[in-house]
Amino acid sequence: MPIKTLRIPTADGQADAFAAFPDHGERHPGVLMYADGLGIRPVLREMARELAGHGYYVLVPNLFYRHGPAPVIELPDRLGEEVRPAVFARLMPLIEAHTAERVLSDADAYLRFLTAQPEVSAGPVAVTGYCIGGLAAVRTAAAHPGQVAALASFHGPVGADGPDSLSKLTAEVHFGHAESDLTPEALDELNQVLDAAGVGYTSEIYPGTVHGFTMSDTDAFSASGLKRHWDRLLPLLGRALANG
Repeated sequence: MPIKTLRIPTADGQADAFAAFPDHGERHPGVLMYADGLGIRPVLREMARELAGHGYYVLVPNLFYRHGPAPVIELPDRLGEEVRPAVFARLMPLIEAHTAERVLSDADAYLRFLTAQPEVSAGPVAVTGYCIGGLAAVRTAAAHPGQVAALASFHGPVGADGPDSLSKLTAEVHFGHAESDLTPEALDELNQVLDAAGVGYTSEIYPGTVHGFTMSDTDAFSASGLKRHWDRLLPLLGRALANG
């Protein structure tokens, strides 16, 4: 899959980003993919390429572009427990500065850019995200109900903005929760909010997983969790975006 380096005009400057897409000529449904708190790095490129291989144009912006191009901080090849505290001591100020207002402003720019690309077909798009990127995906879908047809979040704090945010969703939804992030009781409460919103959804705890389970460059990685992620994500996008 080709990888293209891009710069996206935003209200606060330009966000560096990359896109992965099939190498044949026709246009493809667009997917906005938000990285986890560690940001753009090789594992995100691998995941974007994997998704693009199923017939999608996948745009991955640097969430922290206001602080510099990705990688904004130096990252180890693998995030283990021995380096996690030092890495997150540097990352947390960036994460905390990425307010809901910034997420929504950036989302407007990202979706405008995505849908203008010549490789992207007309019609609705999907938004997916990991960790804090999962919350950004929820915020984006809630703010663009007519444009976002599919929303997926994995080990993300999807309920952080409260029930009102979730009640605005119109996209078809999949939430894949880490076992360490959500109790069965909390899952029931979340799913009751989704029921009340009247959206089509699946929302489940992935067995035996901890926060970050999709990311193969961390000690949290779960091969079975990543497989379940693809088993849920690909049919969702196929239905919502009428791909292939």
